[in-house]
Amino acid sequence: MKGWLLLGLAILSEVVATTSLKFFADTENRMTIVFVVLGYMASFSLLSKTLKYIPLSIAYAIWAGLGMALMALTGAWLFKEPLTIFHLIHLIGIGFIIAGVITLNLLASSH
Repeated sequence: MKGWLLLGLAILSEVVATTSLKFFADTENRMTIVFVVLGYMASFSLLSKTLKYIPLSIAYAIWAGLGMALMALTGAWLFKEPLTIFHLIHLIGIGFIIAGVITLNLLASSH
């Protein structure tokens, strides 16, 4: 359970850092760079701690997949970026990847 909590925090940290990149691009406010650097540092640190509990292939697939999905939703919500049918298809595909990884993890732990 601790590994999943660490992974969730790593994903959220990455989303904060990436969102801050967009704010920096739009405003060039130097303070946002602090959030970018700290967010990515926290994300990679938490992801590395996650690897004590969750295999690398599973942790990275979920980190990358959920990070992409959350960024697509954040872009649509916060920055009013269009969320077209193609974006929705990508989100569904990412969901299938995550479901597959979770399924494989559950099957591996049952052996």
